[in-house]
Amino acid sequence: MSGETRRPARLVACPGCGTPAPFSPENPWRPFCSERCRNLDLGAWASESYRIPLRGGDPDTPPTESGEEPPPGTNTPRP
Repeated sequence: MSGETRRPARLVACPGCGTPAPFSPENPWRPFCSERCRNLDLGAWASESYRIPLRGGDPDTPPTESGEEPPPGTNTPRP
């Protein structure tokens, strides 16, 4: 099957910087565009920057006076 033509690699947006990166076995960092983006993402996981919110909100964040949860990333209630 040496006469078989290969399809070009599909381009996907790098999760780190958004640059188009080939999603193929030839890209050793896929789906990232570079080793740097891959390592930055790994560092974010290691430092626990990525979190899945608990059901019902974050227990460390106090509710607002109206009882609704403040927007994500804030630790103080809205006025």
